Amino acid sequence: MLRTALRNVLAHKARLLMTVLAVLLGVAFVAGTLVFTSTVSDAYTKSAEKGYDHVDVQLRPDDDADEGRPGRAPALTQGLLDEAAALPGAEHATGVVSGFAALADKKGKLIGQGWSTTGANYYGTDDARYPMKEGEAPDTAGEIAIDAKTADRAGYEVGDTARMSVDGPVREERITGIFTTDDGNVAAGGTLVLFDTKTAQKLFAAPGEYSSIELSAKEGTSQAQLKAQAQRILPAEAEAQTGQKLADDQAEAIKNGTSNLRTAMLVFAAISLFVGIFLIANTFTMLVAQRTKELALLRAVGASRRQVTRSVLIEAFAVGALASLVGLGGGVGIGAALRSAMSGLGTTVPDGPLVISPSTVLISLVVGTVVTVLAAWLPARRAAKIPPVAAMSSVHAAATTKSLVVRNTIGSLLAGSGGALVIAATGMDDGKAPMGLGAALLLIGVFVLTPLLSRPVIALAAPVLRVFGVSGTLARQNAVRNPRRTSATASALMIGLTLVTGLTVIGGSMANAIDKMATDAMKADYQIRMTGGSGTLSPEVEQQVRTLDGVTASSPLRNVPVRIDGDDEYLTGLSGKDAPELIDFEFTAGSFAGLTGGNAIVDKDTAADKGWKLGDSIPVTWQDGQQGDLRISGIYQGNEMVRGIMVDTAAVDSHLDRPTDMAIFVKTADGVSDATKDSLEKALGSNPAIQVMDKQDVSDSIAGFFNMMLNILYGLLGMAVVVAVLGVINTLAMSVFERSQEIGMLRAVGLDRRGVKRMVRLESLTISLFGGVLGIGLGVFLGWAVGELIINSGLSTYSHVLPWGRLALFLTLAGLVGVIAALWPARRAARLNMLSAIKSE
Repeated sequence: MLRTALRNVLAHKARLLMTVLAVLLGVAFVAGTLVFTSTVSDAYTKSAEKGYDHVDVQLRPDDDADEGRPGRAPALTQGLLDEAAALPGAEHATGVVSGFAALADKKGKLIGQGWSTTGANYYGTDDARYPMKEGEAPDTAGEIAIDAKTADRAGYEVGDTARMSVDGPVREERITGIFTTDDGNVAAGGTLVLFDTKTAQKLFAAPGEYSSIELSAKEGTSQAQLKAQAQRILPAEAEAQTGQKLADDQAEAIKNGTSNLRTAMLVFAAISLFVGIFLIANTFTMLVAQRTKELALLRAVGASRRQVTRSVLIEAFAVGALASLVGLGGGVGIGAALRSAMSGLGTTVPDGPLVISPSTVLISLVVGTVVTVLAAWLPARRAAKIPPVAAMSSVHAAATTKSLVVRNTIGSLLAGSGGALVIAATGMDDGKAPMGLGAALLLIGVFVLTPLLSRPVIALAAPVLRVFGVSGTLARQNAVRNPRRTSATASALMIGLTLVTGLTVIGGSMANAIDKMATDAMKADYQIRMTGGSGTLSPEVEQQVRTLDGVTASSPLRNVPVRIDGDDEYLTGLSGKDAPELIDFEFTAGSFAGLTGGNAIVDKDTAADKGWKLGDSIPVTWQDGQQGDLRISGIYQGNEMVRGIMVDTAAVDSHLDRPTDMAIFVKTADGVSDATKDSLEKALGSNPAIQVMDKQDVSDSIAGFFNMMLNILYGLLGMAVVVAVLGVINTLAMSVFERSQEIGMLRAVGLDRRGVKRMVRLESLTISLFGGVLGIGLGVFLGWAVGELIINSGLSTYSHVLPWGRLALFLTLAGLVGVIAALWPARRAARLNMLSAIKSE
């Protein structure tokens, strides 16, 4: 039986090709994901370890320390640095200052991403962290050094003048040196700009203060011993950590980050393999049907049912193992390609080898083989049940009425209970789990019911198909001749389109909701913020904007750290005088008019949570340690993006150590226009780190983010669609083989080759559109259900948006899939020799 099974695999190479491709693609997706995430994780981990090579112990503020001054990080002073340097086990002590610093290239464009554009200090005259490749270290204000990778990307050389920004105002600095570094952010495509220590302290901390202190140990002193020594000199609000602990924490954070990415990608790989199950099961069902006499002969000469089943499963194992092995090789290539693609997206992975772990090899081979064998199990079991006499007489065991009734009953129960559970979940406070279960039951139920649904749905296309004459009529009849086969083929496409449509509906509706939250309350013509929202603006920027010609009102959104009832909170500082012209709040009590002095306005939900009412006083502790009271003069309707306690900047600025603004709202006499926007940008020095945005720009940026996310999801789901296409091709090709005699007869009675091609193409188009209609319908329903769940969670601005244009595009693409999938089978059918086909069995 083993030899028979292997001979059958070799005898049906062409018919098994699509199955091999389906399994291969799914396994390649799995292997590529595992290789890519392992490679990225390993590269970043080793880069982080290098970054801490020079650190044996680090002294840093303790985030959990309660200093009594909200929003104020504990100071690491020069005195503490001197004490640390004098420790008996310390070889060297380095004071570190760092913060956000955006650098522009020679064309004025920002280099790197906001989160990874950093500035720091070059400590002393010989900082071992940053060996100079060219030039010398910055020594005074107006001088900087930049990392070698940034210099290469931007074309900077020693002596050039670079434009940059730390907190808004443009700075022009002379490049005195270019250095090399093992900093992980630089390795990942970020930028690092070094200042002399005094300048860095002025920009990022305060004179004489550091963000952290790094110690290197003398020979013979362990990290633990040096940490113990350092803990004796630490102030209460600081902590000491060993370099190994820092590297381990960084590695764990990287592992967690790549684990989330891996999980997400593996979900889409699983979807691709799940869709492939339909193709595999269809293929083996058709192969078994075509080999009925052969299997019956085996039974007649003594083979048992178990042996017949085992024979088919051995074929599946051989196909799965071969496809998995090739898929593993393809996955390694995908992993390498994804790593290269990250550079094209502006993110550079640190140098390192491609990581192919034993677990990756084992998982890839097992997943592909097991999926193939499981998918072939039902066809194998069905093959063993055919009586030898019936099979020898070519009496195929058609589905009985009882089996169809059972199938339809089960499908109706699953679909009905799943749909009911989804609808019920929309009214629950926490309905995620019930909705997920309901969606799964609904999909399974519809899949089980697709043979029943195929006849009435495809019948709707009959008037259109009649336009194509005999070919159209035959195409419709062929599509419903074997409902189970049609349903299995259409279901693969249905699942992909259900997910794509559902994500599109949810994504479009969510983008619309966030757009409303961000712009509905904005009466200002423009908002100004740092690019990417990564940095904060200096109060100088708002002061500069306020004095410009044509500006009628402006207000910062200023961070105001306070302590209320023992908890650290951030208030938002506004210009009490100009806020009513810039922000449109719906007040449920009070108004903007009282936002002066010690008054405050608060959103309705926060007031309800705290039990505050109009006129109540709130005791607060300011950042400078002073205590005071805020009187509630207004309660407004907030949302997820605009909420919290708001105060007048004039009353709170004196309590802030370093005032910083999240954004600036601006009203101009001429309103929104390209000329006004240009004048604002020029007045701010054409700063690449600052964005000047009107309402439409804000909307476009939100829509752009969601479109980017949807495009990524479409790409990940694209593999499942490709597998579905292979399924249609496979079904048609094998169907043509089954109907060779019939096609020969049609040719004999006058149907020409063009008519045969048209018949096969229309059949493919009909099956694909059937899957497309089901998928889009289910996707819209599930998208609506998830939207209702989001509304119940409190997102009041969410409203259902049906992207009719995209839905029409998806249905068109489903039809295109059918047309493309039919090219080869239609050509093969048309080229069949008429006489040979008639004589075939």
